[in-house]
Amino acid sequence: MVGNIIIYVSRFLALMLALSVHEFAHAFVAVKLGDLTPKINGRYSLNPLAHFDILGLICFVFIGFGWAKPVPVNPNNFKRPKRDMLFVASAGVVANYILAFLFYPLFVLSAYVPQFGYFTDVLQSSLYYVVSFSIVFFIFNLLPIYPLDGFRIVDTFVKKRGESYYAFRKYGIYVLYALIILNAVARITGIVYFNVLGIAINFLYEYVSYPITAFWGLFL
Repeated sequence: MVGNIIIYVSRFLALMLALSVHEFAHAFVAVKLGDLTPKINGRYSLNPLAHFDILGLICFVFIGFGWAKPVPVNPNNFKRPKRDMLFVASAGVVANYILAFLFYPLFVLSAYVPQFGYFTDVLQSSLYYVVSFSIVFFIFNLLPIYPLDGFRIVDTFVKKRGESYYAFRKYGIYVLYALIILNAVARITGIVYFNVLGIAINFLYEYVSYPITAFWGLFL
């Protein structure tokens, strides 16, 4: 019972940081490139309350996948809309990767922190989840499915937009919902094959995290 509480508390704390950094990065780059829309809408902030979607947060904590409120951006305010949207769309995943890079050594070093009861357990677990969630967000958000960052990145290179493009854009959100539901079903039933999204992310996780672990492995 106590172990489960520690896990859920740690996940929540890690999400507060990883999600806030991701969304703030979008807002920060957009504002720096001339679009004040994120500021006007109260999203130019590291305050988790500015970014959390309650249902998305619950899904994150209990089934492993969820969502935050997307940062509103107006490309018309950019000097070079396509290029600048590429920077804005990429900012979130880049920020998450940097976060994982910075917190990985803290997680490794936390093994040497003196034991102070549950505080140490929460600290070590939270650091682990910050690294883990940040890498997962990096992979997940690069999927080329609307409305994820990966789609927006690919979108900046698309010149011709036919019916298939608009259909993919229109129904992309339902693909995401289906993947999240399958993930939940896999957790409930124990049938791992339902967890298509989880299998894909787990496969990529080792490769994406390798540069981080390899670099810090030279010193720790």
